Amino acid sequence: MKVIGLDTGTTTISAVVLDLDADSVLDSRTIPNGSHLESPNEWEHIQNADSVVTRARTVLDELLKLHPDTARIGLTGQMHGMVYTDEEGRSVSPLYTWQDQRAGLRREGDDPRSVVERLREDFALSASAGFGTATHCWHTENGSVPSKAVSFCTIPDFLGMHLTGRKRPLQHISMAASMGCFDIRKKAFDKEALSRFGADVSLLPEVTDKFAVLGTYRGIPVTAAVGDNQASYLGSAGLEENTVLLNIGTGGQISVLVPEIVQTRDIECRPLTADHFLAVGSSLCGGRAYAILEKFFRLYAAGPGGEAEPQYDRMIAMALHEMPLADPPLAATTFNGSRSDPSLRGSIINLTEDNFTPGNLVWAVLCGICGELHQMFEQVQEKTGITIRSLVGSGNGLRKNGILQRIASDQFGAQLVMSRYVEEAACGAAKSSVMDMEE
Repeated sequence: MKVIGLDTGTTTISAVVLDLDADSVLDSRTIPNGSHLESPNEWEHIQNADSVVTRARTVLDELLKLHPDTARIGLTGQMHGMVYTDEEGRSVSPLYTWQDQRAGLRREGDDPRSVVERLREDFALSASAGFGTATHCWHTENGSVPSKAVSFCTIPDFLGMHLTGRKRPLQHISMAASMGCFDIRKKAFDKEALSRFGADVSLLPEVTDKFAVLGTYRGIPVTAAVGDNQASYLGSAGLEENTVLLNIGTGGQISVLVPEIVQTRDIECRPLTADHFLAVGSSLCGGRAYAILEKFFRLYAAGPGGEAEPQYDRMIAMALHEMPLADPPLAATTFNGSRSDPSLRGSIINLTEDNFTPGNLVWAVLCGICGELHQMFEQVQEKTGITIRSLVGSGNGLRKNGILQRIASDQFGAQLVMSRYVEEAACGAAKSSVMDMEE
C-alpha cells in the first residue's frame, strides 16, 4: 500500500511516498516554505497561511501525478501556532507561528504581567508565548480577533480543511495539546478557565483522540494532522514499547513511549494515541553546543580580523586522535540555560595539565550534549522503571557525527540505531494515515 505523508514545517515543506508493505520511501520532495511575512514588530512572527497551503498542495499534486495509486494521505507540521478561519473554512488572519511572542509581552499599567503569566498565575493554565490559545487570549484582550472568525487551528489542520473542504477544524489530540490550555487527562481544552479569562471558547476546534479521516482529496482519504514531534516518533520508532528516540539537530530531544502521564521538572508529557503518551525532554542547546565549540576553534584559526574555513572536520580528527581518558574534562552544555532553569550557563570543569587539549574538549562537549538528555531520560526511568530495548537516533547533528553516536550508545547502555528515514516526521504522518484502519 502506498501512502503519502506531508510535513508543513516552519522553514520547509516536505512530502514522502511510503510503501508500507516494503517499509521504504519510494519518492520524496522538499521545498522552502517561503511564506514568511515581514513585520515592523520584532516580537511578531507570522506567515501567509494561504501561501503555505498552496505550496503544500503543489508538492502533493506532483507526487499524486506520479503515484495515482496512493491509498491515504497523512499530515503533520509545525505545532503550537494558529490561524483564524471563517464559516467557509477560509483563513481570515495570517498564521501566528510558534515563534510569535505577543502573548509574552509585558503590559503598561497596574498589572504589567503578560497573557502567559496571567494564564499561569491566575487560572492555572499552561501555555507559552506562541501557543495558539495564548495568542487567541492576547487578541481577545486587544480587540483584534477577526470579526469573521468562527474557529482557529494549526497550519497542518488548516491544510487538512483546505484539502477536504471541511468548514470547521478537527484536531488530533497531539495538535490540540500543543496549543496550550489543554487537559491531557480529560483530552480537552480547559474551556471553563479560558472563559473566565474572557476568551471566546466557541472558537476552539473540535478534538479527537483518533487518527480520524477528515474527508477526501481527489478521492483519497486524508487523516487528521499529527504533531510533528509525535509524527517523528512514529516515523522513527513506531509504537514499540521500551523504545527511546534520541534526536539531536540544532536542539536536542529525548522521547519515550509511556502508557501513562509522566511529568517531572524537565519532562513534558504529550498525547500520542488514545492510550499512549510521549514523555519528552528537550535541551535548549543540543547540537548547537557543538556549533558553539566549532565557532571558538574557527575564530582562533582565523586570528584577529581574519576568516577561516569551518573546523568540523579538524575537530573530528582531533577527537579521534585523543582516546577517551579515565579522568576527562567535563562539560555542561547548557549555554542557553534549560527549560526548567533559564539562568543555567555552560561550564567546562575537571581540567588538568594532561587533559586540557583540543581533542578532549571536543569529547567533553559531545558527552555534555548526550549527558543532558540522558539525565532527562533518568527522570522518566525513575517514574516508570522503563528499560531500553531499542535506542533510535534521528537528526542531522547525530546522523553526521559518528563520535556522538558512539557516546550515545555508551551513555544510554544500548546500541544506537539511526532512523532509516531522513524525513522522519513526513514518514510518521504517512504511517498515521492508516492507524485508524488498524484499530
